[in-house]
Amino acid sequence: MSRPYRSVLYIPGNRGRALEKARGLACDGVILDLEDAVPPGEKAHAREVLGVALGENWGGRARIVRINALDTPWGEADALAVAGMDCDGVLLPKVSSVDEVERLAALVPGKRLWAMMETPLGILRAADIAGHGRIAGLVMGTNDLQKDLGARTMPGRFALVHALGACVIAARAHGRVALDGVYNAFRDSEGLAAECVQGRDMGFDGKTLIHPDQIAAANAAFAPGAAEVELARRQIDAFERAVAAGQGIAVLDDRIVENLHVATARATLAKVEAIAAMETT
Repeated sequence: MSRPYRSVLYIPGNRGRALEKARGLACDGVILDLEDAVPPGEKAHAREVLGVALGENWGGRARIVRINALDTPWGEADALAVAGMDCDGVLLPKVSSVDEVERLAALVPGKRLWAMMETPLGILRAADIAGHGRIAGLVMGTNDLQKDLGARTMPGRFALVHALGACVIAARAHGRVALDGVYNAFRDSEGLAAECVQGRDMGFDGKTLIHPDQIAAANAAFAPGAAEVELARRQIDAFERAVAAGQGIAVLDDRIVENLHVATARATLAKVEAIAAMETT
């Protein structure tokens, strides 16, 4: 992963001032929305507004455009318009099969594709969807998924844990980015922080957001902490000294340090560097 995805903010594609403001926010990426956030009468206008906005300087932020589903009256027109836009990816909602990904791939040649994981069939087929050669990442659509499951909202998201884990596993199996779903109560800072930590603990790369006030919490949760960075450096140093002494493993703080721990430590430091580079753009 060459860039961080700690915080990815949804922005309506038809709101020019919101798009302009987003270019100065501290989020790692944006999902420029042509779907749920744009009313039917604004769909065509939103494409025009978005095309202009994407011509501006967004720094190092990932710019992903969410189109309408291809079985809607607007999906194919969205895809054809986005094919000519300067963006980093195209997000397809309600993906339930690889066939849908393949159809989008034909409409947007050369673009990286992202899949919204928000249907029961999509969850069951997560590995196949993540395995498509054009897929860059999976985005959890927890609101729609919860509705389709008939599940209740509860702290800890017990009803969604299986689906969340299945998508992280699918993403990791194929080297894709995995983004957690949104937290709806954007003024509930404690609840947001807890859900960000849960997502990070499960292995997600970052969280999708619905309000700029949520950015700081996501950036903090999905970035390596000072203690984690220090441990990573100490593990690498201990292992390198052990190898130099002809040993295959090291011992640090009464714990074994092997190749796998060093690989994780190097990934941690690489993430720190990527975040630092992002924050200077």
